[in-house]
Amino acid sequence: MLELIVATTALFLLGVLPALLLSGKDEAGQSDREKTITAIDALLPQTQCGDCGYPGCLPYAQAIADWDVSLNLCPPGGDATVRKLEKLLGKSYRHTPPPMLESAVALIDEETCIGCVKCIVACPVDAIAGSAKQLHAVIPEYCTGCKLCLPPCPVDCITMIPYEAPITF
Repeated sequence: MLELIVATTALFLLGVLPALLLSGKDEAGQSDREKTITAIDALLPQTQCGDCGYPGCLPYAQAIADWDVSLNLCPPGGDATVRKLEKLLGKSYRHTPPPMLESAVALIDEETCIGCVKCIVACPVDAIAGSAKQLHAVIPEYCTGCKLCLPPCPVDCITMIPYEAPITF
């Protein structure tokens, strides 16, 4: 009987232990690839704007990890995000800042807004203030110009206007 237990244990250890060691997963069940993607995604601004050419921050993080795409495709993240990504990945690219988009913010037409709150729900950075059936307003300092508020608006009362930060003394 002892021989059967030893043989079963040996087979188990020979079959399972190498699989566990070779799986590349940690105690939380994440592979090195998954950890890298999670770390990259955490550095991105989470605006989900798509200005990088990917449908959101996580797909862009996956592309960086899997295909070594350029780190400077995120305009909302800016230069600071590029530098953090370089440090995280230990890569020194010839640094090129992200492409500059025309600085713009959303503007809501007071006469047309019906207070449907669809723009508030769509805004990833909470730059739109208001409540149901009330006039909404954009907080320009928070607006990233991602334009995600435009498609859900049923009355097309939102336009993008050039924005320059106010001068403070």
